Amino acid sequence: QVQLVESGGGLVQAGGSLRLSCQVSRHYVNIFAMGWFRQAPGKERQFVGAISWNGDNTYYSDSVKGRFTISRDNAKNTVSLQMNSLKPEDTAIYYCAASPALTLTSTEASYDYWGQGTQVTVSS
Repeated sequence: QVQLVESGGGLVQAGGSLRLSCQVSRHYVNIFAMGWFRQAPGKERQFVGAISWNGDNTYYSDSVKGRFTISRDNAKNTVSLQMNSLKPEDTAIYYCAASPALTLTSTEASYDYWGQGTQVTVSS
């Protein structure tokens, strides 16, 4: 069973930064593409970005491109989401997810495993 555990959420002022981490079950981390999604109150979950299994390729939504960066360290079984220049509209629960797909995708159905989420709140 693949388990994902997010951490690093919290409260930050607009313009600030946060770094989220996703710990992946050992032995599985290097066979999945990893994605980050978020869900704001009253809204559908949306794609934030994804990274290939080896870290060579990344893909971001237009709303975070240039502000957020995804990285991974397979030796440490972790995937990170560095969020800079945060805006109040970035407030949401952030989820990491694992996909066996060979190409990066923003489609939720392509992700088989999900973490429990971590809250990010950006104050104005």
